[in-house]
Amino acid sequence: HQSKLDFFCKLGYGKQDICKVLENLGQEALEDDVLKELIRMGSKPQALESQAQPSSLKLVARGSCSTSPGLKWLGEDDRDSTNHLRPIVIDGSNVAMSHGNKEVFSCWGIQLAVDWFRERGHTYIKVFVPLWRKEPPRQDSPIADQHLLEELEKQSILVYTPSRKVKGKRVVCYDDRYIVKVAYEKDGVIVSNDHYRDLQNENPEWKWFIEQRLLMYSFVSNRFMPPDDPLGRHGPTLSNFLSKKPVLPEPKWQPCPYGKKCTYGNKCKFYHPERPHQVQLSVADELRAKIKVPLRLVKEERCKHS
Repeated sequence: HQSKLDFFCKLGYGKQDICKVLENLGQEALEDDVLKELIRMGSKPQALESQAQPSSLKLVARGSCSTSPGLKWLGEDDRDSTNHLRPIVIDGSNVAMSHGNKEVFSCWGIQLAVDWFRERGHTYIKVFVPLWRKEPPRQDSPIADQHLLEELEKQSILVYTPSRKVKGKRVVCYDDRYIVKVAYEKDGVIVSNDHYRDLQNENPEWKWFIEQRLLMYSFVSNRFMPPDDPLGRHGPTLSNFLSKKPVLPEPKWQPCPYGKKCTYGNKCKFYHPERPHQVQLSVADELRAKIKVPLRLVKEERCKHS
């Protein structure tokens, strides 16, 4: 009971709400069920509830997965709300095994990923790793640089997902569900090479979120490298993908190869520096404009003579 209470307090939920859920579900309730019930109740940290002010309802764009302003977590840096960069949620097991060539759980790989996002200025970074990774390494599950997990935990970056032993058998909670839930609630980015297909089928909103907010990566000579085009060639750049407010590039116009001899008028798709403030007319419109001028002059002269 105390371990569950401490774990959910780290996630920012109030003790009263946690105890209430545990009383309803029972002391032997799984952590996944407790978290699901807390989210359903709309639980908020008590410290933030006292400071919350009533706000008018706001329209949210269709497809947006942003949460309400009041849903903040304890221990969260206040600058995160004003920071233009998205929160980062890292699949620790996926990153560590990828850096260890799927043979060794390399904690250094997690550190490399965290350092990369820190250097970009991200203030909210969370790494999820199963609790049993704190145990001494075994031959069938080797771990390298295990001390780095302890250091990241002290920095409030690493969060262990719960696990326990029942009659000698280890019962492990599904850490992928924690990763997707936290990233979804924080409107952040998931760092993993896993597609979470089972969770996509479980929730249609998660399906859209995973498709649009999953950041894949590679390790090249101990260098963490996400792609420059996370959603493909026609998608946003990496900088815009990681930003809450994407910056659109200024249009770059290619000069017309025909220059002043161009006969396409306003239908020309290229840039004409010789007419920056003039309306580009088509060839037919230019001819009409030239014909109308002399006709008007002839009519004026006829009126004067008459």
